[in-house]
Amino acid sequence: MILLNFPYTCRFSTTNYYKSMSNLWVKKPMKVLMAEAEGEAGGLKRTLGATSLVALGIGAIIGAGLFSITGLAAANNAGPAVTISFIIAAIGCAFAGLCYAEFASMIPVAGSAYTYSYATMGEFIAWIIGWDLVLEYAVGAATVSISWSRYLQKLLGDYFGIHLDPKITLSPFETATNAAGETISGIINLPAVFIVVLMSLVLIRGTRESAFVNGLIVALKVAVVLIFIGLGWSYIDTANYSDYIPDNRGTWGEMGWSGVLRAAGIIFFAYIGFDAVSTAAQEAKNPKRDMPIGILVSLFICTILYILFAHVMTGVANYQSFAGQDGIAPVAVAIDHIGHTGPDGTIIPDFPWLNKAIIIAILAGYASVIMVMLLGQSRVFFSMSKDGLLPRVFSQVHGKFRTPAKSNLLFMLFVSLFAAFVPASVVGEMTSIGTLFAFALVCLGVLVMRYRMPDLPRAFRTPFVPVIPILGILACLLMMLSLPLDTWIRLIIWLAIGLAVYFGYSSKNSRAQKENT
Repeated sequence: MILLNFPYTCRFSTTNYYKSMSNLWVKKPMKVLMAEAEGEAGGLKRTLGATSLVALGIGAIIGAGLFSITGLAAANNAGPAVTISFIIAAIGCAFAGLCYAEFASMIPVAGSAYTYSYATMGEFIAWIIGWDLVLEYAVGAATVSISWSRYLQKLLGDYFGIHLDPKITLSPFETATNAAGETISGIINLPAVFIVVLMSLVLIRGTRESAFVNGLIVALKVAVVLIFIGLGWSYIDTANYSDYIPDNRGTWGEMGWSGVLRAAGIIFFAYIGFDAVSTAAQEAKNPKRDMPIGILVSLFICTILYILFAHVMTGVANYQSFAGQDGIAPVAVAIDHIGHTGPDGTIIPDFPWLNKAIIIAILAGYASVIMVMLLGQSRVFFSMSKDGLLPRVFSQVHGKFRTPAKSNLLFMLFVSLFAAFVPASVVGEMTSIGTLFAFALVCLGVLVMRYRMPDLPRAFRTPFVPVIPILGILACLLMMLSLPLDTWIRLIIWLAIGLAVYFGYSSKNSRAQKENT
């Protein structure tokens, strides 16, 4: 009996296999997306206007990429030409930003690139991009929290004489030397955990309250950036630009044009804020009008500030001075060079108060970056959970605050573990490659939608299609290829874990697949 039934069983399994494989490309119907956009299936409270969305974008964009990674990229990869790296990254972002703006005006639903991919390229691609966004936001928030911890230590140590024990400020994989010359290994980065927990609690309280706090912080850090540019401009030493694109050191990515490209890939981390704007579409008052404004205006403002900031920073101090331990705080190094030469040849800062003000603004600014990244993370999982690809807990909304509180708590724990135990050098590049991958797929999605649904109403249309999306894809791929091999390996491992989750849970619980059966 078993032998007689075996061919039938095998044939049945093969049929199911091919059926399940075809369901991998099932798309989320536009009518369902529009229903969610109108609030019929959303559940999130619409409280954000265009100004709040611009502030949200600036809040995420101006942060670790400017205040920390800029110095490291200049010292290790591009030299003063890090300004060119910012321009290259900005061009790639501009292409992607125009594509994001079209999608955000057309499909104003929480979930960002994940939702766009679900509507255009099918569930399997949507899952990959959603899982990739986990890498982008969660690991990005951890990166910024680690940098926040280091600036806090600098503030407490340099200005208040409070020196925290390295055992509670470093991951187990990092070491520090104390005043006695002893090497101390870290155990846990508690300040990084603290800021993640604090920002998660602010998010749970409500999106409007979070946007208000973010708006205050954005005003503070933009003011400080402008003060730094204004005061530092007259102290620029053009001799620091004499070796503008330093000769390559014999290794791809270390100075020369290859270093400029690698620096562009690394500092791309600094531009992910406008992507975070698109995740809040379901909480925008008038998303079809305000989402493109929030995405493109925040990107434009921050690009100008980035280029001017990097120009001043590498002008007042030689790029080599950002190498080593002080590289984590390049702004402080630059401010120490804004002064006059004393009798003994040392530089005496003319604005000693500015360093403290900058560090305080950086701490506040980092907090807003962490908050926006955690916001984006929870909103992506909110959408994936509503689609059945993740457990329902991620889409449960708090009865009073109308926020995905349980999801916020889970990510508070997840990101805190990264912040506490993983070095910043590892998580930073992982964020960049995840972001670039997401941007490339969004550009591809615009091409697909223009071909398959050309008549669908669009409040904003990406100009010069297909040129702009194709250039966006190429720019993102070029910067991805410039990143180190170990970063690619980590991305592949992360995606492999995601595929295991998809085939083990998501494909069996997908609402779209069940409705398409």
